[in-house]
Amino acid sequence: MAEQETSKGVAYGLAAYTMWGCFPLYFALFEGVPAWEVVIHRVLWSCVFLAIIITFLKRWQPVKTALARPKKLGFVLGCAVLIAVNWGVYIYAVESRQVLQASLGYFLTPLVNVGLGMLVLKESISRLQVVAVALAAIAILYQLFLLGVVPWITLVLAFSFGTYGLLRKQVALDGLSGLFVETLLLLPVGILSLAALSYAGASHFSADTGTTLLLLSSGIVTAIPLLAFAGAARRLRLSTVGFLMYINPTIQFLIALLVFSEPLSTEKLTSFVMIWVALGLYSWSAWVERAKPVPS
Repeated sequence: MAEQETSKGVAYGLAAYTMWGCFPLYFALFEGVPAWEVVIHRVLWSCVFLAIIITFLKRWQPVKTALARPKKLGFVLGCAVLIAVNWGVYIYAVESRQVLQASLGYFLTPLVNVGLGMLVLKESISRLQVVAVALAAIAILYQLFLLGVVPWITLVLAFSFGTYGLLRKQVALDGLSGLFVETLLLLPVGILSLAALSYAGASHFSADTGTTLLLLSSGIVTAIPLLAFAGAARRLRLSTVGFLMYINPTIQFLIALLVFSEPLSTEKLTSFVMIWVALGLYSWSAWVERAKPVPS
């Protein structure tokens, strides 16, 4: 029975991370629609679709409990702003065909989490993890000095999602309820922004049937991988979920090269290799720590 549940968990995890990895193919369909307008609709329709899912699963109690304590919603609001920034920059990266930079951002995220845990939460980390974080920092500086540009997409995606994870630790909500409350807090801004766009005649929502359906589908596309991830997280060890996480940026990396034909210079490849080595060191260190016997 346990093996069957583990197999289901792996299947859910593979589905979630594969769907997230294929997001560039989906968001590339929004050509001509500004990234921030896509984010508005993603917030609106995610909120609607998540409300339907929560109703179906009868999971309203955690949401009601969270909303009944408005003074404790500060961390949730912070999460909401960070996830909106992350979504917007990611969609911009896809629309401007800079998916390589986006994938590097998500490769970098676990190392940002380690660094933030050390600096903000004062967590103790192993020497190998310190080396991994330092190597990742060198990789970014390498791009800065050799390519002469700040890899801002990589940095914003990594730090917005890393900080999101940091704040999310302070919120006693599961993934489904948490994302719903986050989008609910952004809903008034989304509605006002959509009204302003419509009033100015700049909205793409009713431009044509295809675009309208795409914008409506953004809520479903946001929620389904999250539900699959929740199914995986309930059934798998954290280390297994962490290992599967690398599927997402790997698929994005391959899509950038094989589908969007983005150029991969030697300098960019070198920085990627440095990040991959850092991730290898981090993963090995984490595995060794978990494998140590617990003192009795």
